[in-house]
Amino acid sequence: MKAKSVISYLLLAIGIIIGVVSVILINNMLRNTTQFTGEPFGDARNIFANGNTVYSSDVFNPNYIQTYWFNADNVFLGSEELASFILEAGKNPGLGVRALHEHGITGEGVRVAIIDQNMALTHPEYINNLAEYRDFGTGQSARSGSMHGAAVASLLVGDECGTAPGAVLYYAAAPSWKRDSQHYADALRWIIEVNNNLPEDDKIRVVSISAAPSGEGTPFTSNTEQWDEAVAEATAAGILVLDCRQNTQTGFIAPAYLDLNDPDNITLINPGYPNAPLWEDPDENLLHVPNSRRTMAEEYNANENSWQYTGMGGLSWAIPYAAGVLAMGWQINPNLENNEIISLLFATAYIDNHGYQFINPTAFIEAVRATQ
Repeated sequence: MKAKSVISYLLLAIGIIIGVVSVILINNMLRNTTQFTGEPFGDARNIFANGNTVYSSDVFNPNYIQTYWFNADNVFLGSEELASFILEAGKNPGLGVRALHEHGITGEGVRVAIIDQNMALTHPEYINNLAEYRDFGTGQSARSGSMHGAAVASLLVGDECGTAPGAVLYYAAAPSWKRDSQHYADALRWIIEVNNNLPEDDKIRVVSISAAPSGEGTPFTSNTEQWDEAVAEATAAGILVLDCRQNTQTGFIAPAYLDLNDPDNITLINPGYPNAPLWEDPDENLLHVPNSRRTMAEEYNANENSWQYTGMGGLSWAIPYAAGVLAMGWQINPNLENNEIISLLFATAYIDNHGYQFINPTAFIEAVRATQ
Protein backbone atom coordinates (compact mmCIF):
# COMPACT_ATOMS: atom_id res chain seq x y z
CA MET A 1 0.00 0.00 0.00
CA LYS A 2 1.41 3.38 -0.97
CA ALA A 3 2.55 5.54 1.98
CA LYS A 4 0.56 8.67 2.59
CA SER A 5 2.26 11.70 1.13
CA VAL A 6 2.59 15.03 2.90
CA ILE A 7 -0.45 16.27 1.00
CA SER A 8 -2.63 13.94 3.07
CA TYR A 9 -1.76 15.90 6.20
CA LEU A 10 -2.59 19.13 4.40
CA LEU A 11 -5.96 17.70 3.37
CA LEU A 12 -6.84 16.85 6.95
CA ALA A 13 -5.82 20.28 8.23
CA ILE A 14 -7.88 22.10 5.61
CA GLY A 15 -10.70 19.59 5.99
CA ILE A 16 -11.35 20.63 9.60
CA ILE A 17 -10.91 24.36 8.98
CA ILE A 18 -14.64 24.91 8.41
CA GLY A 19 -15.43 23.34 11.77
CA VAL A 20 -12.86 25.53 13.51
CA VAL A 21 -14.38 28.64 11.92
CA SER A 22 -17.80 27.58 13.16
CA VAL A 23 -16.44 27.09 16.67
CA ILE A 24 -15.00 30.60 16.66
CA LEU A 25 -18.36 32.01 15.62
CA ILE A 26 -20.18 30.11 18.33
CA ASN A 27 -17.74 31.20 21.03
CA ASN A 28 -17.46 34.85 20.03
CA MET A 29 -20.96 35.40 18.61
CA LEU A 30 -19.88 38.32 16.48
CA ARG A 31 -18.67 38.94 12.97
CA ASN A 32 -16.41 41.77 11.83
CA THR A 33 -17.41 42.44 8.25
CA THR A 34 -14.58 44.90 7.78
CA GLN A 35 -12.37 41.82 7.41
CA PHE A 36 -13.77 41.28 3.92
CA THR A 37 -11.45 43.06 1.50
CA GLY A 38 -12.64 41.53 -1.76
CA GLU A 39 -9.52 39.42 -2.23
CA PRO A 40 -9.96 35.88 -3.63
CA PHE A 41 -11.42 33.33 -1.20
CA GLY A 42 -12.58 36.01 1.23
CA ASP A 43 -15.49 35.58 3.65
CA ALA A 44 -18.20 38.10 2.78
CA ARG A 45 -20.84 36.83 5.20
CA ASN A 46 -22.29 38.88 8.03
CA ILE A 47 -24.37 36.25 9.76
CA PHE A 48 -25.49 38.36 12.72
CA ALA A 49 -26.54 41.40 10.72
CA ASN A 50 -30.17 42.38 10.30
CA GLY A 51 -30.97 42.46 6.61
CA ASN A 52 -28.59 42.48 3.70
CA THR A 53 -24.89 43.28 3.72
CA VAL A 54 -24.17 45.40 0.65
CA TYR A 55 -20.75 45.64 -1.00
CA SER A 56 -20.02 48.40 -3.48
CA SER A 57 -18.19 47.59 -6.70
CA ASP A 58 -14.97 49.16 -5.42
CA VAL A 59 -14.77 46.53 -2.62
CA PHE A 60 -14.88 43.34 -4.68
CA ASN A 61 -13.83 41.94 -8.05
CA PRO A 62 -16.66 40.23 -10.00
CA ASN A 63 -14.15 37.67 -11.26
CA TYR A 64 -13.53 36.58 -7.67
CA ILE A 65 -17.14 36.06 -6.58
CA GLN A 66 -17.06 32.33 -7.29
CA THR A 67 -14.11 32.09 -4.88
CA TYR A 68 -15.89 33.90 -2.01
CA TRP A 69 -17.72 32.50 0.97
CA PHE A 70 -21.04 34.34 0.90
CA ASN A 71 -24.71 33.85 1.63
CA ALA A 72 -28.08 34.92 0.29
CA ASP A 73 -27.95 38.14 2.36
CA ASN A 74 -24.88 39.47 0.58
CA VAL A 75 -25.40 41.99 -2.20
CA PHE A 76 -22.58 42.65 -4.65
CA LEU A 77 -23.66 45.88 -6.33
CA GLY A 78 -23.60 45.65 -10.10
CA SER A 79 -23.00 41.89 -9.97
CA GLU A 80 -26.24 40.74 -8.38
CA GLU A 81 -27.14 38.52 -11.32
CA LEU A 82 -23.74 36.83 -11.31
CA ALA A 83 -23.83 36.21 -7.56
CA SER A 84 -27.34 34.79 -7.87
CA PHE A 85 -26.20 32.44 -10.65
CA ILE A 86 -23.25 31.23 -8.56
CA LEU A 87 -25.41 30.67 -5.47
CA GLU A 88 -27.92 28.67 -7.50
CA ALA A 89 -25.34 26.76 -9.56
CA GLY A 90 -23.59 25.66 -6.39
CA LYS A 91 -26.68 23.72 -5.32
CA ASN A 92 -26.09 21.25 -8.14
CA PRO A 93 -24.07 18.27 -6.84
CA GLY A 94 -22.84 17.86 -10.41
CA LEU A 95 -21.36 14.72 -12.00
CA GLY A 96 -24.75 13.60 -13.27
CA VAL A 97 -26.36 13.31 -9.83
CA ARG A 98 -29.45 15.32 -10.75
CA ALA A 99 -30.01 13.13 -13.82
CA LEU A 100 -29.95 10.11 -11.52
CA HIS A 101 -32.51 11.83 -9.28
CA GLU A 102 -34.75 12.43 -12.28
CA HIS A 103 -34.70 8.67 -12.89
CA GLY A 104 -35.78 7.95 -9.34
CA ILE A 105 -32.33 7.20 -7.91
CA THR A 106 -32.42 9.36 -4.78
CA GLY A 107 -31.38 6.99 -2.00
CA GLU A 108 -35.09 6.51 -1.36
CA GLY A 109 -35.69 4.88 2.02
CA VAL A 110 -32.02 4.19 2.73
CA ARG A 111 -31.16 4.97 6.35
CA VAL A 112 -28.12 7.20 6.89
CA ALA A 113 -26.71 9.09 9.87
CA ILE A 114 -24.64 12.18 10.62
CA ILE A 115 -22.65 13.20 13.69
CA ASP A 116 -21.97 16.92 13.60
CA GLN A 117 -22.78 20.24 15.27
CA ASN A 118 -26.25 21.23 16.47
CA MET A 119 -29.16 22.13 14.19
CA ALA A 120 -32.27 24.26 14.70
CA LEU A 121 -34.43 21.76 12.79
CA THR A 122 -36.60 24.10 10.72
CA HIS A 123 -34.89 24.31 7.32
CA PRO A 124 -37.17 22.87 4.59
CA GLU A 125 -34.11 21.58 2.71
CA TYR A 126 -33.80 18.54 4.99
CA ILE A 127 -36.40 18.64 7.77
CA ASN A 128 -38.71 16.12 6.08
CA ASN A 129 -35.88 13.58 5.87
CA LEU A 130 -35.13 13.68 9.58
CA ALA A 131 -36.18 10.51 11.43
CA GLU A 132 -34.55 11.25 14.79
CA TYR A 133 -32.34 13.90 16.37
CA ARG A 134 -30.34 13.62 19.59
CA ASP A 135 -27.96 16.07 21.26
CA PHE A 136 -24.80 14.81 22.94
CA GLY A 137 -23.55 17.69 25.04
CA THR A 138 -23.57 20.76 22.80
CA GLY A 139 -25.27 22.84 25.48
CA GLN A 140 -26.97 24.88 22.78
CA SER A 141 -30.59 26.01 22.72
CA ALA A 142 -33.00 23.80 20.79
CA ARG A 143 -33.70 26.84 18.60
CA SER A 144 -30.03 27.45 17.88
CA GLY A 145 -28.29 26.04 14.83
CA SER A 146 -24.75 26.06 13.49
CA MET A 147 -23.02 26.73 10.20
CA HIS A 148 -21.71 23.16 10.01
CA GLY A 149 -24.79 21.17 10.97
CA ALA A 150 -27.19 22.61 8.43
CA ALA A 151 -24.53 22.38 5.73
CA VAL A 152 -23.69 18.69 6.08
CA ALA A 153 -27.33 17.65 6.50
CA SER A 154 -28.32 19.44 3.29
CA LEU A 155 -25.35 18.10 1.32
CA LEU A 156 -26.41 14.55 2.16
CA VAL A 157 -30.24 14.54 2.11
CA GLY A 158 -31.17 18.05 0.91
CA ASP A 159 -33.91 18.41 -1.69
CA GLU A 160 -31.95 20.92 -3.77
CA CYS A 161 -28.27 20.33 -2.99
CA GLY A 162 -28.07 16.81 -1.55
CA THR A 163 -26.83 13.67 -3.25
CA ALA A 164 -29.49 11.49 -1.57
CA PRO A 165 -32.67 13.56 -1.13
CA GLY A 166 -34.73 10.41 -0.60
CA ALA A 167 -32.67 9.03 2.29
CA VAL A 168 -33.83 8.82 5.91
CA LEU A 169 -31.58 10.76 8.30
CA TYR A 170 -30.62 10.09 11.92
CA TYR A 171 -28.73 13.05 13.33
CA ALA A 172 -26.55 13.19 16.44
CA ALA A 173 -25.36 16.64 17.51
CA ALA A 174 -21.92 16.77 19.12
CA PRO A 175 -19.76 19.71 20.30
CA SER A 176 -16.59 19.62 18.22
CA TRP A 177 -15.43 22.82 19.94
CA LYS A 178 -14.99 20.94 23.24
CA ARG A 179 -12.37 18.72 21.56
CA ASP A 180 -13.56 15.73 23.57
CA SER A 181 -14.06 12.62 21.45
CA GLN A 182 -16.28 11.08 24.13
CA HIS A 183 -19.22 13.10 22.77
CA TYR A 184 -18.67 11.64 19.30
CA ALA A 185 -18.24 8.12 20.66
CA ASP A 186 -21.47 8.45 22.65
CA ALA A 187 -23.24 9.70 19.54
CA LEU A 188 -22.01 6.79 17.44
CA ARG A 189 -23.01 4.29 20.12
CA TRP A 190 -26.49 5.82 20.13
CA ILE A 191 -26.67 5.28 16.38
CA ILE A 192 -25.61 1.66 16.90
CA GLU A 193 -28.35 1.26 19.54
CA VAL A 194 -30.99 2.74 17.22
CA ASN A 195 -29.75 0.46 14.46
CA ASN A 196 -30.07 -2.62 16.68
CA ASN A 197 -33.79 -1.91 17.06
CA LEU A 198 -34.43 -1.56 13.33
CA PRO A 199 -35.66 -4.43 11.14
CA GLU A 200 -32.93 -6.73 9.86
CA ASP A 201 -33.50 -5.67 6.26
CA ASP A 202 -33.77 -1.93 7.00
CA LYS A 203 -30.63 -0.89 8.87
CA ILE A 204 -28.60 2.33 9.00
CA ARG A 205 -26.00 1.87 6.27
CA VAL A 206 -23.53 4.73 6.64
CA VAL A 207 -22.56 7.44 9.14
CA SER A 208 -21.04 10.70 7.87
CA ILE A 209 -18.67 12.45 10.29
CA SER A 210 -17.01 15.62 9.01
CA ALA A 211 -14.34 15.55 11.69
CA ALA A 212 -11.33 13.54 12.82
CA PRO A 213 -12.02 12.60 16.47
CA SER A 214 -8.81 10.54 16.63
CA GLY A 215 -5.66 9.76 14.69
CA GLU A 216 -2.63 11.73 13.62
CA GLY A 217 -3.37 15.42 13.23
CA THR A 218 -6.65 15.32 15.17
CA PRO A 219 -7.65 18.58 16.90
CA PHE A 220 -9.38 16.53 19.61
CA THR A 221 -7.48 16.35 22.91
CA SER A 222 -9.52 13.99 25.12
CA ASN A 223 -10.79 10.42 24.86
CA THR A 224 -9.65 9.87 21.30
CA GLU A 225 -9.36 6.15 21.99
CA GLN A 226 -13.11 6.11 22.65
CA TRP A 227 -13.73 7.12 19.05
CA ASP A 228 -11.59 4.28 17.74
CA GLU A 229 -13.45 1.81 19.93
CA ALA A 230 -16.87 3.13 18.89
CA VAL A 231 -15.94 2.92 15.20
CA ALA A 232 -14.89 -0.71 15.71
CA GLU A 233 -18.27 -1.38 17.33
CA ALA A 234 -20.12 0.26 14.45
CA THR A 235 -18.12 -1.71 11.92
CA ALA A 236 -18.95 -4.94 13.76
CA ALA A 237 -22.62 -3.93 13.57
CA GLY A 238 -22.36 -3.57 9.79
CA ILE A 239 -22.42 0.23 9.73
CA LEU A 240 -20.02 2.01 7.39
CA VAL A 241 -18.27 4.98 9.02
CA LEU A 242 -16.84 7.81 6.90
CA ASP A 243 -14.76 10.47 8.64
CA CYS A 244 -11.73 12.72 8.13
CA ARG A 245 -9.13 10.46 9.69
CA GLN A 246 -6.19 9.28 7.60
CA ASN A 247 -6.80 5.61 6.90
CA THR A 248 -8.14 3.36 4.15
CA GLN A 249 -11.18 2.20 6.16
CA THR A 250 -12.91 5.48 7.01
CA GLY A 251 -10.69 8.28 5.68
CA PHE A 252 -10.31 7.62 1.96
CA ILE A 253 -12.20 10.74 0.81
CA ALA A 254 -10.14 13.59 -0.67
CA PRO A 255 -11.14 17.07 -1.95
CA ALA A 256 -12.07 18.16 -5.46
CA TYR A 257 -13.87 21.03 -7.17
CA LEU A 258 -16.24 21.30 -10.13
CA ASP A 259 -16.57 23.75 -13.01
CA LEU A 260 -19.60 25.88 -12.07
CA ASN A 261 -20.46 26.47 -15.72
CA ASP A 262 -20.51 22.75 -16.53
CA PRO A 263 -20.65 20.81 -13.23
CA ASP A 264 -21.84 17.58 -14.84
CA ASN A 265 -18.79 17.34 -17.07
CA ILE A 266 -16.56 15.02 -15.10
CA THR A 267 -13.57 15.75 -17.33
CA LEU A 268 -13.51 19.31 -15.89
CA ILE A 269 -13.19 18.23 -12.27
CA ASN A 270 -9.96 19.04 -10.44
CA PRO A 271 -8.31 17.51 -7.35
CA GLY A 272 -7.58 19.55 -4.24
CA TYR A 273 -8.88 23.05 -3.55
CA PRO A 274 -9.33 26.00 -5.93
CA ASN A 275 -6.57 27.90 -4.14
CA ALA A 276 -4.37 24.82 -3.63
CA PRO A 277 -4.39 22.45 -6.63
CA LEU A 278 -2.62 19.15 -6.11
CA TRP A 279 0.76 18.64 -7.74
CA GLU A 280 2.03 15.58 -5.91
CA ASP A 281 1.69 12.03 -7.16
CA PRO A 282 -1.86 10.63 -6.92
CA ASP A 283 -2.65 8.27 -4.05
CA GLU A 284 -4.37 5.06 -5.14
CA ASN A 285 -6.11 4.89 -1.76
CA LEU A 286 -7.85 8.25 -2.13
CA LEU A 287 -11.08 9.09 -3.95
CA HIS A 288 -11.58 12.78 -4.75
CA VAL A 289 -15.08 14.12 -4.09
CA PRO A 290 -16.53 17.63 -4.74
CA ASN A 291 -16.30 19.90 -1.71
CA SER A 292 -15.68 23.42 -3.08
CA ARG A 293 -17.90 25.73 -5.14
CA ARG A 294 -20.95 24.29 -3.37
CA THR A 295 -24.09 25.90 -1.98
CA MET A 296 -25.74 24.46 1.11
CA ALA A 297 -28.40 25.22 3.70
CA GLU A 298 -27.79 27.92 6.31
CA GLU A 299 -29.69 28.05 9.61
CA TYR A 300 -28.31 29.74 12.71
CA ASN A 301 -31.68 30.24 14.39
CA ALA A 302 -34.99 28.46 14.09
CA ASN A 303 -37.14 29.67 11.17
CA GLU A 304 -34.33 31.84 9.80
CA ASN A 305 -33.54 29.70 6.80
CA SER A 306 -31.10 30.70 4.09
CA TRP A 307 -28.28 29.48 1.83
CA GLN A 308 -24.51 29.83 1.89
CA TYR A 309 -21.98 29.31 -0.88
CA THR A 310 -18.36 28.30 -0.26
CA GLY A 311 -15.87 29.01 -3.00
CA MET A 312 -13.40 26.87 -1.09
CA GLY A 313 -14.99 24.31 1.18
CA GLY A 314 -13.31 22.03 3.67
CA LEU A 315 -13.11 18.26 3.40
CA SER A 316 -16.22 18.35 5.60
CA TRP A 317 -18.42 18.91 2.54
CA ALA A 318 -17.04 15.89 0.66
CA ILE A 319 -17.92 13.31 3.35
CA PRO A 320 -21.75 13.73 3.16
CA TYR A 321 -21.54 13.92 -0.65
CA ALA A 322 -19.92 10.48 -0.77
CA ALA A 323 -22.32 9.07 1.83
CA GLY A 324 -25.25 10.17 -0.33
CA VAL A 325 -23.82 8.54 -3.45
CA LEU A 326 -23.46 5.30 -1.49
CA ALA A 327 -27.10 5.63 -0.37
CA MET A 328 -28.17 5.82 -4.01
CA GLY A 329 -26.24 2.61 -4.61
CA TRP A 330 -27.90 0.82 -1.70
CA GLN A 331 -31.29 1.88 -3.02
CA ILE A 332 -30.54 -0.14 -6.16
CA ASN A 333 -28.99 -3.13 -4.38
CA PRO A 334 -29.44 -3.17 -0.59
CA ASN A 335 -27.68 -6.53 -0.39
CA LEU A 336 -24.24 -5.08 -1.13
CA GLU A 337 -21.83 -5.38 1.78
CA ASN A 338 -19.78 -2.36 2.82
CA ASN A 339 -16.55 -3.63 1.29
CA GLU A 340 -18.35 -4.53 -1.93
CA ILE A 341 -19.93 -1.12 -2.42
CA ILE A 342 -16.70 0.71 -1.60
CA SER A 343 -14.87 -1.48 -4.12
CA LEU A 344 -17.44 -0.46 -6.75
CA LEU A 345 -16.93 3.20 -5.84
CA PHE A 346 -13.21 2.90 -6.59
CA ALA A 347 -13.60 0.58 -9.58
CA THR A 348 -15.88 3.07 -11.34
CA ALA A 349 -13.85 6.17 -10.51
CA TYR A 350 -13.00 8.64 -13.23
CA ILE A 351 -9.22 8.84 -13.57
CA ASP A 352 -7.76 12.00 -15.07
CA ASN A 353 -4.59 12.35 -17.13
CA HIS A 354 -2.51 12.71 -13.96
CA GLY A 355 -3.90 9.58 -12.35
CA TYR A 356 -6.17 11.18 -9.75
CA GLN A 357 -9.33 9.20 -8.95
CA PHE A 358 -12.70 10.96 -8.74
CA ILE A 359 -16.08 9.77 -7.60
CA ASN A 360 -18.24 8.97 -10.65
CA PRO A 361 -21.88 8.62 -9.55
CA THR A 362 -23.28 7.66 -12.97
CA ALA A 363 -20.76 4.89 -13.61
CA PHE A 364 -21.10 3.74 -10.01
CA ILE A 365 -24.87 3.33 -10.28
CA GLU A 366 -24.47 1.44 -13.55
CA ALA A 367 -22.04 -0.92 -11.84
CA VAL A 368 -24.41 -1.40 -8.91
CA ARG A 369 -27.24 -2.28 -11.31
CA ALA A 370 -25.01 -4.96 -12.82
CA THR A 371 -24.75 -6.68 -9.44
CA GLN A 372 -28.48 -7.38 -9.21
